[in-house]
Amino acid sequence: MKKEYLKIDKIIGPLIEMSNVNDVFFGEVVDIMSSDGVIKKGKVIKIEEKKVVIQVFENTSGLSTNNSSISFTKEAFELSLSKEILGRSFDGLGRPLDQGGAIYSRNKLNINGRPINPVARKYPRDFIQTGISSIDALMTLIRGQKLPIFSGNGMTHNELAAQIVRQAKLGEGSSEDFAIVFAAIGVKHDDADFFKKSLMEANAMDRVVMFINYANDPIAERINTPRCALTVAEYLAFEEDMQILVVMSDITSYCEAIREVSSAKEEVPSRKGFPGYLYSDLASLYERAGMLKDKPGSITFLPILTMPNDDITHPIPDLTGYITEGQIVLGRELFQNNIYPPVNILPSLSRLMKDGIGEGYTRSDHPDVANQLFSSYSKVQEIRSLAQIIGEDDLSEVDRSYMKFGRVFEDEFISQGFHENRDINQTIDLAWKILRILPKDELDRINPDLIDVHYELKNDGE
Repeated sequence: MKKEYLKIDKIIGPLIEMSNVNDVFFGEVVDIMSSDGVIKKGKVIKIEEKKVVIQVFENTSGLSTNNSSISFTKEAFELSLSKEILGRSFDGLGRPLDQGGAIYSRNKLNINGRPINPVARKYPRDFIQTGISSIDALMTLIRGQKLPIFSGNGMTHNELAAQIVRQAKLGEGSSEDFAIVFAAIGVKHDDADFFKKSLMEANAMDRVVMFINYANDPIAERINTPRCALTVAEYLAFEEDMQILVVMSDITSYCEAIREVSSAKEEVPSRKGFPGYLYSDLASLYERAGMLKDKPGSITFLPILTMPNDDITHPIPDLTGYITEGQIVLGRELFQNNIYPPVNILPSLSRLMKDGIGEGYTRSDHPDVANQLFSSYSKVQEIRSLAQIIGEDDLSEVDRSYMKFGRVFEDEFISQGFHENRDINQTIDLAWKILRILPKDELDRINPDLIDVHYELKNDGE
């Protein structure tokens, strides 16, 4: 017989506190019926002896401490899943936003995920092409990797996310099933409409599962949105043997929701008011990506977060950098110069890139070209600083060639159109074209045999 509780101690924002509660477990789903008969969902997020704290997924307005009925379902929060979920749109709790109706299936998975034994993990190797030159050439995305994008308020990260979702595909010659799970967390309605419109215009919706949590939705729903998205990714990758790319925007909204709930629970704050467990909470999301030795599927994770005041030492990007395998940093200066996407090359990196590029993965000259581009662009910054002091006219001829290289590199290589999709061969060929601006003696990071093939011979034909 299901037990109902009719007395609430306190209602604090999205939280309900109750005492004298027996036989409940952490994460248990709760039904809350208000005095007007409306049932709202919640889950147990704290247990102290016989006291519990319940997080309500919806607005708590209309709930009374005396006239509400609370019943514990004895179930964890689960999603019904099948392959028919592809092409669908859901809210942050997995409820349909489109006209497709609910998903009915015997396959039900807990949104908190299944722990992965580190010994069972497989090392990421294969390349995922985004169609964006700066990413594919210089911070290559590898299947099974966690590669965050660090952006700032007002920059074009939403456009970049939409372009990656629209263009991403597996490496050349792959016949495996590929799909994308996209989660928009705490976004404005016009941003959500932009994502939907962009995917529909590109006829890409049939391979995308979309979760949308609006900025005016309840905080508790925002905390569940990334977990619902990753649960769908786990099902498609490890049950349906698909290759899945998960794109989330914006992790900062998720972390601020964590901070708000922590404050309501009166927990002791850590840096910038965030709870001390923010690191482990983020790790519980990021570490759900990867590959397993006995499963052909994979989950590649591309979270996007906006750095408050463009501060890369802020707790959210700082902790994210410890957990993930590199970062893609968007630069404010490039953005103000109307360069899209404004990828700041020098602080960006992909720690798994070295094992997923080169012969058999992308192109044999890819590693050398990437190293040379990094080295040459780094020298461009030094020469630009020198030019501000002595003037560009007084620079040496070699230094002026670096100045020209820097301008062309930013205008033609980093910058590309929102609908421009470059494959890896186009990207590396373009890199060679720009490197030819520099004297051959300056290409000190490239194998001389490659220079003979790609630099001198092509110069003869130009």
